[in-house]
Amino acid sequence: MDETSEYICPSCGESIRLYVDPSAGANQDYVEDCPVCCRPNVIHVMFDRVGNASIAADSE
Repeated sequence: MDETSEYICPSCGESIRLYVDPSAGANQDYVEDCPVCCRPNVIHVMFDRVGNASIAADSE
C-alpha cells in the first residue's frame, strides 16, 4: 500500500502530497495548512476496503 496520496489545494490550486495513516481510521478529517500558500484546509481522508486512500480538501 502506498502511504501517500495527493489533493489539490482549494485556495491556490497546487497539487499537495500527504502521508496518510490507515491506523487512524477509515474516515479521517483534520485541518492542515497548505505548504505552498499557508491557508488552512480541512482534509478528508477515506480508505477503501483494500486500504487505498483518497483525499479531498475544502477551505477552512
